[in-house]
Amino acid sequence: MRVARVFPRRTKASPDDGLAFFGPPGLFPPEVDRAEISVTFTWDLPEAERLLKAWRHVAPSQLGGPALGLPSGEFEPGRYLRRGYVITSRGCPNRCWFCSAWKREQGFRELKIHAGTNVLDDNLLAASPEHIAAVFDMLRRQKGPIEFTGGLEAARLKPWHVTLLASLHPNPKQVFLAYDTPDDYEPLRNAAALLRSAGLIGPAKRIRAYVLVGYPGDSTAAAERRLHDTLALGILPMAMLYRGDAGLRDPSWMRFQKYWSRPAFISHVSKEGIRT
Repeated sequence: MRVARVFPRRTKASPDDGLAFFGPPGLFPPEVDRAEISVTFTWDLPEAERLLKAWRHVAPSQLGGPALGLPSGEFEPGRYLRRGYVITSRGCPNRCWFCSAWKREQGFRELKIHAGTNVLDDNLLAASPEHIAAVFDMLRRQKGPIEFTGGLEAARLKPWHVTLLASLHPNPKQVFLAYDTPDDYEPLRNAAALLRSAGLIGPAKRIRAYVLVGYPGDSTAAAERRLHDTLALGILPMAMLYRGDAGLRDPSWMRFQKYWSRPAFISHVSKEGIRT
């Protein structure tokens, strides 16, 4: 069966095979048996609804994806993500106010482990030691550079996790932690100490951190302090702008986030010690 997977927007993680589409079917629609409209972000739902109507003229169509707030199924490599990206667990046992993963997945569960080089789990370190060890066994068999862009929770990072990270050859291309709110700083500082002791923090800037900015009650001064504090730990920050379900963004926060998501700009800040 030929199934078209249709997405409201293209990202680095989007599948790139011949049955992945971005937008309406056009004047010469493909011959497919079914169309699946996949939407990740709630602010893309209106566009997804328009695509659903357009693709219904081509084949039976249905709307799905994380934005609908329904639990996800088993991970299928290459179906909704480019091959190389892998998800080995879903959900999170934490109940962070700004995150939808724990609500959508209704808890945390481990999945079958497929081969990949970029781990996107919501919270891999919440998995059992056996599952985590099996994920690293899989990663050691891969030929491409390893990344953890889904992020590792600093508060759960243990010495044996760091030993596993250091066992990857070559060392991971990049590993993301997170600094979402002020009370995340101490876990981040402790994680940095563990990673530094294993030689994973250094000039290569392999260790990075998503730093949430622009949430209710935040200020650019407070956000900048968190970003500089992250840099001081030897971790390269990446500002992530809070958008909420509606996806609204303040222009001033957009400018702030634009600069603080560019490694070249951040490296200059680190070198010169300047403040924006």
